[in-house]
Amino acid sequence: MKTLRKLGVGAGTAIALFGLTGTAMAGETLDRVMEKKSMVVATNASWPPQSFLDDSGNLTGFDIDVSGEIAKRLGVEISYETPDWAIMTGGHWKGRYDIGVASVTPTKARSKVIDFVSIYYYSPYVYVVHADSDIQTVEQLNGGKIGVETATTSEDFINRRLEIDAPGMPPIEYKVEPGEIRTYASSMLPFDDLRLGAGVRLDAVIAPVQTAENAIKNGYKVRIIENEYAFREPLVVIADKGDDEWVAKVSGVLEEMKSDGTLSALTEKWYGKDFSDK
Repeated sequence: MKTLRKLGVGAGTAIALFGLTGTAMAGETLDRVMEKKSMVVATNASWPPQSFLDDSGNLTGFDIDVSGEIAKRLGVEISYETPDWAIMTGGHWKGRYDIGVASVTPTKARSKVIDFVSIYYYSPYVYVVHADSDIQTVEQLNGGKIGVETATTSEDFINRRLEIDAPGMPPIEYKVEPGEIRTYASSMLPFDDLRLGAGVRLDAVIAPVQTAENAIKNGYKVRIIENEYAFREPLVVIADKGDDEWVAKVSGVLEEMKSDGTLSALTEKWYGKDFSDK
């Protein structure tokens, strides 16, 4: 196994690159994409507003816009695959996908099987309760029923095993001792249970603020506990291990998108505020 070179960017940029280790032939993915003039992106089909199917059955959302812009700047066509989350973040893609643009958190466990290309935005995770709930503080969630999407950082967080693998991130603080943890196969399913009523199936959900605000916007009778983040996380574009030339190419594109304000504009478009800088 060889150690691939660390790819650098200028100080102060929000796009961080990481040292990478892999066994694949250097340039294999880059050569394939540029030769075919097409790129296969792994993403999610049910995580609004990041990526979801619109009324016409077309993929849309923030991650779709980001991946489309990457393809445009590379000069290639784009197609999408929507594998299960565990498959996408489990690596060993064997050429089925070229990159993953799905708001993936860089964790130590994932770093063993996938490469983190670049941070392209940041997300705070929040505690969400039913709008009629008496719960006003995080401390009141102790002993409660907490819902999270499975195989995500929210599940790792509530089980006190979250290890974010990115420079400059503050330590994780655990404030809740749940009585019961309930896991769900997609991001909106815990919200479907929460909106049935305070304590009916869940007392709270832990989710990205973007997902929570989107649920509220779409009429879910829920609210965010104010001034209490569960944790803040960077989100990265991912690639299968370990084509450093491909990682460098895509990282350069993302750095351009950061520098020229494209990532800022896309977060404003989909989230109503700039999440491109931590």
